[in-house]
Amino acid sequence: MEPKFIVDLNVGRLAKWLRAMGYDTLFPEEAGDNQLVRLALLENRVLLTRDQGIVQRRAARLGQLKVVWLVSTDLAGQLQQVVRDLQLNLDGGFSRCVRCNVTLDLVAKEDVAHRLPPYVYQTQTQFMECGQCQRLYWRGTHWVHMMSKLDRACLRIA
Repeated sequence: MEPKFIVDLNVGRLAKWLRAMGYDTLFPEEAGDNQLVRLALLENRVLLTRDQGIVQRRAARLGQLKVVWLVSTDLAGQLQQVVRDLQLNLDGGFSRCVRCNVTLDLVAKEDVAHRLPPYVYQTQTQFMECGQCQRLYWRGTHWVHMMSKLDRACLRIA
């Protein structure tokens, strides 16, 4: 079973990258520590944080709550630690909306043609859409750059 995550505000930038890797990742920006812990327990999510207080909570000490305390303050280091510690991969990459965390749907090019820049319409063949925010995705240069960054994070720990 693939791990699901909940990301603390202090490591919030990780949410986008875990979603890009295809992992179900919640990022409740307004949640306090109690709510984060409650959600993690209720939904069987791994809580990612730099907050030592969460790591020392009873549920974490007893093993009821899976918490990863992130050592690094920079995104690249945090991403590498999560990939290494939890043995994550890119198998489900780019299957979730990086904004909404919703699984993307494959859509026909003709159905979204009116929403695409001309160059994208001419050069791309596969499109995915978020059913919640209607954001469109395709494997253009931005995708290549993100994939390269994720590959580097995965390779550095291999």
